[in-house]
Amino acid sequence: MDFVKDVYTLNDGSTLPMIGYGTYNEEFADNVKPIREAIDAGYRFFDTASLYETERCLGQAIRESGLPREDFIIETKLWIDEMGAEGAKKALEKSLKRLGTDYVDIYMMHWPRETGELDEAWKEKDLETWRVMEEAVREGKVKRLGLSNFLPHHLNNILENCEIKPVVDQLEFHPGYSQEAAVRFCQDNGVQPIAWSPLGRGRENAIIGNAILGKLAEKYGKSIQQVNLRFALQKGVLPIPKATSREHILANLDVFDFELMQDELWTLSCMPQNTWLGEHPDFKIPTKRSNPENI
Repeated sequence: MDFVKDVYTLNDGSTLPMIGYGTYNEEFADNVKPIREAIDAGYRFFDTASLYETERCLGQAIRESGLPREDFIIETKLWIDEMGAEGAKKALEKSLKRLGTDYVDIYMMHWPRETGELDEAWKEKDLETWRVMEEAVREGKVKRLGLSNFLPHHLNNILENCEIKPVVDQLEFHPGYSQEAAVRFCQDNGVQPIAWSPLGRGRENAIIGNAILGKLAEKYGKSIQQVNLRFALQKGVLPIPKATSREHILANLDVFDFELMQDELWTLSCMPQNTWLGEHPDFKIPTKRSNPENI
């Protein structure tokens, strides 16, 4: 596989690069340099969200690159307090304004449920939001639609009721939390899984100090982070690592010259589930933004 030449083909026939670049980090909020470094390194698929407060910075970096807008794939998301018919319409317009573009390549629902209450009210709210997103595609403001943190029962609600099928679903994915059932459901239904936190954002010592990962890194002459990225790629999951230093930006692309063996993939897939970040769309709803109007 080659970062530049090899791609994932989506269910609408469009493609995504094998690796994207995530911007969920406060260091990006007023700093275009890391994103410019990523563009110079060859990244063209960039992930952001209204929640991250990095849309302005990403848009600025793309404009400053001097490259045509169509060279880039921009993916952004509406947050849970922007769901519903009116909220979704306003959210997209705000994102377009912050990004400084008249369209986004992939527009996503960031989270399937507004509350942790064990009812099914979320189903209609998701569909109400999705219908607005579908209209945005018909209006030319969005090219494709996607989801984030949607588990099989959330995703199936969309699949059974949509006119425009989601092309991707972002999931927390890394050794120690590889969400095998959710990934398989996506793949079986033609939805490309994307790995957020592919380097592992759970308990750091469970990843960095992990003996299995350490041995694999030593065997292949790579870092543990590079082994994690390779694991995602071989599982058919598109990773979107974030990095702010040029060294790490380039290192995250240096994962195409080795291949994990099948038994190593099984070993990493069966690691104890002890690196989970702790957010779950049915049981733990993330804190809403403190300043939703100030972005």
